[in-house]
Amino acid sequence: MRILCLDVGDKKIGMSLSDPTMSIAQGLKVYRRVSLKEDIKELKKVMDEYDVSELVVGLPKDLNGSIGKRAQGVIDFVDAIKTNTSIPVVLWDERFSTNEAHRVFDMASVRHMKRKPLIDMMAAQIILQGYLDAKRSK
Repeated sequence: MRILCLDVGDKKIGMSLSDPTMSIAQGLKVYRRVSLKEDIKELKKVMDEYDVSELVVGLPKDLNGSIGKRAQGVIDFVDAIKTNTSIPVVLWDERFSTNEAHRVFDMASVRHMKRKPLIDMMAAQIILQGYLDAKRSK
């Protein structure tokens, strides 16, 4: 059993996956969104392929902690997931995850053009690792 994490954007969804022990997050892929129906279909395929038992979705709250337009879009997407699957879904605060992903690439001296296709996957990995660490410390 594994945990799948999504960094949901308007055009792309970054995906990361836990290892079987649910202690280490690893980047999986970036999926280019097509339509809600196709997005859910792809998500179900990934969940079946990797025997996913839980889904973590990054919630992009505003800096003051409120739910803005982007966060509401993610909540609507999560509602569609819940309607179409039986997997438990956890919303996880993802403020600054993309900034952190850029910082990781900066430290590795990865140029902006090379990091662009991977940034959403790295953000999902950072979100998931934060969730796994918090879960383990309880």
